[in-house]
Amino acid sequence: MKNILLLTLFSLAVMGTAHAEKADSEKEAVITAQRGLVDDVKQTRTLTGDVVLVKGTLTMKAGRALITEDPQGYQFITFWADPGKLATFRQKRDGAGDLWVEGEAERVEYNNKTEVVKLFSKAKLTRLEGTKPTDVANGAFISYDSRNEVFTMENSDSGTNAPGGGSVRMVIQPKTKAPAAEKAPATPAPGKK
Repeated sequence: MKNILLLTLFSLAVMGTAHAEKADSEKEAVITAQRGLVDDVKQTRTLTGDVVLVKGTLTMKAGRALITEDPQGYQFITFWADPGKLATFRQKRDGAGDLWVEGEAERVEYNNKTEVVKLFSKAKLTRLEGTKPTDVANGAFISYDSRNEVFTMENSDSGTNAPGGGSVRMVIQPKTKAPAAEKAPATPAPGKK
């Protein structure tokens, strides 16, 4: 039953497609923190204390972060929340209107190459139109593919489905309906007045 529920929720998650802001992948990443350590040999950057990364419309915040870079220049970033807090991200989605996605968890991983965000432990993902939530997902693990606007949820922090490990939850808001067209006045039947 849980697998059917998860499959149904996953199918609903891919409806209403709108991709992450395409221009973000071509923007510079600006990172602020209270402290930083750069190791050019290992291609790592360690940041601590109120870490904030801004890359176009993508904003990520946490207590500390580790950034590694591959030979092609792609960045892989892990954010850890301070004790009792959650690491967060927010990004505008492409499409008509004011579309956003937000997430939070104890640990957030971002892969600049694939544009996938993984949320570990106490994970929550919210899709918004302006400030109004349209979908909210909770679970131990959520993976969000911003290029394809697809997210998956699992019931364990490892990112896998653990039998007896609990459940995931999704709330989908009803779609607002367009106002009904005004009805034309009824015309009398031929020959009747």
